[in-house]
Amino acid sequence: MKYSIFFLVVIMLTSCKTETKPTQNTPEVAQETAQDATFYVGTYTDKESKGIYKYSLSADGKLAKIGLAATTNNPSFLALSPDKKFLLTVNEVAEKNTGFVSSYQIEKDTLLFKNMSSSGGAHPCHVAINDKGYVLAANYSSGSVGLLQIDSAGKLTDLLDTQQHSGQGTTARQKGPHAHSAWFDENIVIAVDLGTNELWFSSINTTRNTLDSVAPFRLPMAEGAGPRHLVQHPTKKILYVLNELDNTITSVSRLADGTYEKKQTISSIPEDFKEATKSADIHISADGKFLYASNRGHNSIAIFSIHEDSGDLSLVGYESCRGENPRNFSLTPEDTYLIVANQDTNNLISFKRNAQTGLLTFVSEIEAPTPVCILFD
Repeated sequence: MKYSIFFLVVIMLTSCKTETKPTQNTPEVAQETAQDATFYVGTYTDKESKGIYKYSLSADGKLAKIGLAATTNNPSFLALSPDKKFLLTVNEVAEKNTGFVSSYQIEKDTLLFKNMSSSGGAHPCHVAINDKGYVLAANYSSGSVGLLQIDSAGKLTDLLDTQQHSGQGTTARQKGPHAHSAWFDENIVIAVDLGTNELWFSSINTTRNTLDSVAPFRLPMAEGAGPRHLVQHPTKKILYVLNELDNTITSVSRLADGTYEKKQTISSIPEDFKEATKSADIHISADGKFLYASNRGHNSIAIFSIHEDSGDLSLVGYESCRGENPRNFSLTPEDTYLIVANQDTNNLISFKRNAQTGLLTFVSEIEAPTPVCILFD
């Protein structure tokens, strides 16, 4: 009997040992449910951040940190491959006048590094990929767009081609080209250049793997607008261009002959707001009824309804982002929630979205180191 009690005490003491802390890139997670959505957060790594992090969003909108998914330098924008097996990030640096695009294989809560290629210019700040595996990298400092390709194993090719922009705008930020993003619109590539104040149109020559200009080669925005990002309407041939410097949104229609035409321009901030502010990101609901834009300085999400017939925007209201410098935000895959990344206050905020009104209701907040991009997987 004494020996039985002794062994029982030993077993109890052994089971109470302190758990070993996970090693770097081995995430430690709160229990996930089948309803949890997960997403990656790109960051700037000049402070506490070490790279790309993974978080979860529960069915009731609560945020939880999963952990560090990959250690890498300035992963400021992320993109998912069409088969959802690989994640791409830009590394917003300028080593010998070039930044990089990195590829990772998604393996549960860890990102496994595949390879890295030149982005074709300095400080790449946006990356996009299409269903044929072509990759676009927008290089802010050098004002260029790099063309690459990713294979079925997730490996990036060397740089295939570079589209170098030229020209300037009328403000201090527009003394030279600054390609801020590049997008696929069916067979057309649209590069958004804040510095030249234009949209640049091209197509991919799949025989030579080059970016070839198409008409109209450039479409200027309003003087001093500073185009940054755009979003495409899910059913209409309309683009909504977010202009960073004058805090406006310009709708652009794609006409039957393949050319583009500017339509409406509307402010993303209140008329009476006179403090410094600049627009950052733009997204549209999957049903095409509401559009959202983030304002840094005003620190808000602007909410617009989209007219069913014309595609024009009407202001619904503003929602405080509960932090400073909301550089990026994302709608969940089902459009149930909206998550905001506040760069300067190191936090993520979740909002419940009303599908009928478009309005947002605060749900949850969590810390995140210098978050600048959100990507649901």
